[in-house]
Amino acid sequence: MNTSKNHTNPSMTVLALGCHPDDIEFMMGGTLLLLRDAGVSLHYCNLADGSLGSGTLSKNDLVKTRALEAKQAATLLDAVYHKSMGEDLGIFYEPVIIRKVASLIRTVDPDILLLPAIDDYMEDHMNTARIGITAAFSRSMPLYETLPPRPPTTKPVAVYHAMPYGLKNGQNIMMYPEFFINVTSVIEEKSQLLSCHKSQKDWLDASQQVGSYVKNMRTMGRDVGTLSKQFLYAEGWRRHNPLGYSAENYNPLVELLHTSFGEWP
Repeated sequence: MNTSKNHTNPSMTVLALGCHPDDIEFMMGGTLLLLRDAGVSLHYCNLADGSLGSGTLSKNDLVKTRALEAKQAATLLDAVYHKSMGEDLGIFYEPVIIRKVASLIRTVDPDILLLPAIDDYMEDHMNTARIGITAAFSRSMPLYETLPPRPPTTKPVAVYHAMPYGLKNGQNIMMYPEFFINVTSVIEEKSQLLSCHKSQKDWLDASQQVGSYVKNMRTMGRDVGTLSKQFLYAEGWRRHNPLGYSAENYNPLVELLHTSFGEWP
């Protein structure tokens, strides 16, 4: 099944909720660029502040640096930037941060919520996904108290999960998306988005043997494109179970962008 309804919809709002600064750019950046070009309003938030991602900068300097880098990327996306809510390796599935994210979701009131993969190589990423899921589920509950307080919303929201970083889960098993978005036309701009995070270039090479982080991102994009059997570069997505979020047939990400559905054993 292919869909190519690249129509402008300025009334739609998307919230991209990542974990660390640069996670959104790695796994969601192409999709967000296409949504921007379709006239959709974008919001950008990383839950963690990137406070452990350096071997040379002090913690305080690093937090400031990574916030500036994330703001620069959000500006290129023409997205509203929202500040982080916790530290690296400090993002846990617990009430306080869920209430904070619930407040953000009620404030933004998105039609589409983009989250990391539920099954990823890193617990911070998985916890971010779980936090986002619960926060979105509670958006219409008047008795659920958010931090800061915000009134509930009953607007449907479609929740989607990106591919895990490295395209494998924590057990090193290859993960396959439900559908693909063709990001070939924006791969150069996606590279520019990721390049905003200059502080990570040497750190990722030293800590995770990533090498060129932009080259690594492009390799993953090409690998996902190969899986699609149709696109040169692609990003993969899975739609979250719509129960409690929207009607079964509410699938705006697929309706907005050029997609292809995979067929897996």
